[in-house]
Amino acid sequence: MNGGRVRPVQRGPMTGLIAVLVLLGGLDASVGLDVAGWLAGIVSGVIASAALGRGLTHHRLACLGPADLVTSTRATLACGVAALTADSFDRPAPVPTLVAMTIVALVLDWVDGRVARRTQTASPLGARFDLEVDAFLILVLSVYVARSAGAWVLAIGAARYALLVAGGLLPWLREAAPPRPWSKVVAAIQGVVLMSAAADVLPRFWTHAALVVALALLTESFSREVWSLWRHRYLAAVGVVFSPPEPVSGTGAARGVAT
Repeated sequence: MNGGRVRPVQRGPMTGLIAVLVLLGGLDASVGLDVAGWLAGIVSGVIASAALGRGLTHHRLACLGPADLVTSTRATLACGVAALTADSFDRPAPVPTLVAMTIVALVLDWVDGRVARRTQTASPLGARFDLEVDAFLILVLSVYVARSAGAWVLAIGAARYALLVAGGLLPWLREAAPPRPWSKVVAAIQGVVLMSAAADVLPRFWTHAALVVALALLTESFSREVWSLWRHRYLAAVGVVFSPPEPVSGTGAARGVAT
């Protein structure tokens, strides 16, 4: 591969990493960041950029599409939330800033799918990118909320990664499942509930009740996906061919975080 090809492939991920560093600098100047916050933000940004670069190379894409740029902005904000969450273990977190970034990230999750459809730039990479950004933001929020609501809340954020680990042991869990709009609804509910819990805007009873409902919906959605993949495995074993439909957006088309 010549130099003319390598440079465009790496431009998107490097721009994303620079955006993370700029955001961390802004947070440091406005609300302050300790070493833990800087480390969490930088590590998150490096991992996200490396994974995105690998995805671009794997799919032989030279650059990000319009919807992917919106998703990249969400990834940057998620890294900022991770930095504030890491900082919150040593001192009180700037809750308004953390909640504001989360709200913008959740709104952009709605925007990127619309952009993909309007520009007709849906892609498997965009769908996977959206999925992983959703999963990471929910994981970070669950870590923050677990400190006040209880360690059981971590199950909400860990579910996606538990499925990835299970997929390493059971290859059939790595197959693509048919997209279900309900999975995106469940993912959105998790984000909103965790954001509300982080903002501490509801009485404790209702916050815990909402978290329980979010976890129950997540469990139901993941159970349905596992059943769908198992059924696909069975049908394949008896000779029935399954062809996943094309993604309907560049972001949430493949498997939502709560699939």
